[in-house]
Amino acid sequence: MDRENQALGTGYLTLESGEVFTGKLYGAPINGFGEVVFHTGMTGYQEVMTDPSFAGQIVTFTYPLIGNYGINEKDYEAAKPALTGMIVSELCTEPSHYESNMTLAQAAEAFGFPILAGIDTRTITKRVRQDGTVFGVISDQPMQVEEVVSLRYKHAKKSLVANVSRQQVERYPGTGEHVVLIDLGMKQSILDALLEQGCRVTVVPFDTSFAQINALAPDGLLFSNGPGDPEHLLAYCSEWRKAVEQYPTLGICLGHQVLALMYGGKTEKLAYGHRGSNHPVKDLMTGKVYMSSQNHGYVVKEESLDKRQLTVSYRNVNDGSVEGLRHVSLPVFSVQFHPEAHPGPSDTSHIFHQFLQSMRVVGAKRYA
Repeated sequence: MDRENQALGTGYLTLESGEVFTGKLYGAPINGFGEVVFHTGMTGYQEVMTDPSFAGQIVTFTYPLIGNYGINEKDYEAAKPALTGMIVSELCTEPSHYESNMTLAQAAEAFGFPILAGIDTRTITKRVRQDGTVFGVISDQPMQVEEVVSLRYKHAKKSLVANVSRQQVERYPGTGEHVVLIDLGMKQSILDALLEQGCRVTVVPFDTSFAQINALAPDGLLFSNGPGDPEHLLAYCSEWRKAVEQYPTLGICLGHQVLALMYGGKTEKLAYGHRGSNHPVKDLMTGKVYMSSQNHGYVVKEESLDKRQLTVSYRNVNDGSVEGLRHVSLPVFSVQFHPEAHPGPSDTSHIFHQFLQSMRVVGAKRYA
């Protein structure tokens, strides 16, 4: 077995409650600190590993065997991971898939984060479901509770979106409508979905001003997914609203939440978030239920919405939370789930078609 696939030794997860879990360390020989969350998907660990929305988090996988099909070159959602660690029940170090070019342990070593294996992930998941927000540290020695709490305060001050958003404008050719994609921590598959529709796409940093967006002459705007507390982005909402009121707009995940903030809404943290590939959402207009892929810890507070401007379009079947918004008079809408669904069901891919149609309708009126 290659060195990168061998356990580094005994490892520990210390929670801020003082509880300690013992397992085997793989990947990079460094400490990993962050909010401990759980993901319920049976597949997709590579996409989770590289999804910027997991910035600053330790991801616990509820499926018992992780790593069995290895890592390939096609399923990266970003150039490098933003998570701080993984926790698994059993880590496969001898994957079997024709596209695999490295193991998950080798990827963790290369990208610089630890994996703690041999852990009772059911117990950790129960702790998160019971206690809500839980912070912890993966390390080669048990930590003192005071150290974990100190790290938590440092973590709270980080600007996660600023860390994962692109720093420069990137342009992607296409023959169709021009979409300016505001990168709050964008998954690659959102860009891929737009390019598959033939769109010309310009990806811009999250703090791009209205004047800069306007100068790009877009046909539409897309606010991407991303990590962290959406209310940390309130300072940018007035500029974003200027742009939203000029162009057809789609918001996805964090993009959905900031759209609510632009119109005076508020967000709140869920007890333990929605992270997985099988979350049912109901279209309130048609009554149809779709299975969706989700990854978020915050949700829009419905009672905070100004119903004269935004109306709820989708609702979570399990807990009734807001899963979609639509402006009452503008071609502006958003969804909390991931219509690009990589990994996950493709039930909601029609969201991109609706966005494309809204740009075409507005474009036809503009140039009539």
